[in-house]
Amino acid sequence: MYITDLNGFLIEVTDLDEAIRITANYKEHRHKNKRFSEFDKRQKAYWTDMYEKLTALKQTSNNN
Repeated sequence: MYITDLNGFLIEVTDLDEAIRITANYKEHRHKNKRFSEFDKRQKAYWTDMYEKLTALKQTSNNN
């Protein structure tokens, strides 16, 4: 199965549960160094978007 990321790229998902687990961790990652705060904001937006798309895909697949 495939999802489209925040940048418009098509991403193949081969293990949905593992992808959800990984993105859940990534969306909460922050650098201790505050100089990375803008980068961290962009990364949080990206990984949160991916996580939401993956969990929606899982819900859809569970309902079928």
